[in-house]
Amino acid sequence: MANTKNIQRIVVKVGTSTLAHPTGMLNIRHVEHLVKVLSDLKNAGKEIILVSSGSIGVGSGKLGLKQRPADIPSKQACAAIGQCELMYVYDKLFGEYNHIVSQLLLTKYIIDGGRREVNVLNTLNALLQYNAIPIINENDTVSTEEIEFGDNDTLSAIVAKIAKADLLVLLTDIDGLYDKNPAKYPEAQLIKQVDIIDDHIREIAGGRGSSLGTGGMITKIHAAEIATEAGIPMFIINGEKPDLLYQVIEGQKVGTYFPVNHQ
Repeated sequence: MANTKNIQRIVVKVGTSTLAHPTGMLNIRHVEHLVKVLSDLKNAGKEIILVSSGSIGVGSGKLGLKQRPADIPSKQACAAIGQCELMYVYDKLFGEYNHIVSQLLLTKYIIDGGRREVNVLNTLNALLQYNAIPIINENDTVSTEEIEFGDNDTLSAIVAKIAKADLLVLLTDIDGLYDKNPAKYPEAQLIKQVDIIDDHIREIAGGRGSSLGTGGMITKIHAAEIATEAGIPMFIINGEKPDLLYQVIEGQKVGTYFPVNHQ
C-alpha cells in the first residue's frame, strides 16, 4: 500500500493530451469528469492545487489551426487565446459545484527562489484559506523557457515543493511508466513503483509526448526527482480515469508510484 495517510494538500497536474482532442479542441468529457472528482475531493476537505497545461493546444484549436505552431510568437499568441478559454471552462465547471477558482501564471524567475518564491507560497496559502482552487500554468505569453525546453510536469513539482504539498499526482495519457514504449511494444509492462530514479529509469522514460503537448515521460521523471527529494510522494496515473484519484487517496497503488526515499 502507498503511504498516503493524512494527505491534505494535493497538487494535481493535468496535461494537454488529457484536456484536448488531437484537433486541439477541448475534450469536454475528460474535463468535466476531472472537475467533478476534484470538486468531490475538495468537498471531502482536501486542499487542491491544479497545474493545468493546454493553453497553446486549446488556443491552436480555437483558431482552427491544423497543428501546433512551430515559432515562439505564434505559440505565445495561441497561449494567450487558449488560457482565456481554459479559465472560462474551469470557472464554469467548478462553479457548478460551488467552488471558486483562481489563476496564477508563473514564470521561471518567479520560482527560482528568494522573496518571489515566498510571495507565491503566501498567495497560495491565502487562496486555500479562502477555500479557492488555485489553477496554475506557465506564463507562456511572456516566457519561452517552458515552450522551448520543458513541460508543466517540472512546474508542478516545483509548485508542490513551494506549497509544501503532501502529494503530487501527474495525469497523463497512459497508465504510468512502462519498461518500454507501450505504443511500439505490446508486451510492455507497467512499472508500479519506482524506489530509485537511476540512469536506467531515465533511459526507458526517454522520448517526447503528444503533438499538442511539449513533454513526455522524461519530464515526469524529472518531476518525481524534485518532488521526492522534497519529501513529497508522487503518482503518474491515467488522466482519462480521474476516479483513480480516489484510489490514490485511499492508499492503493495505481499507475506508477514514486515513494519518498528516506535514505
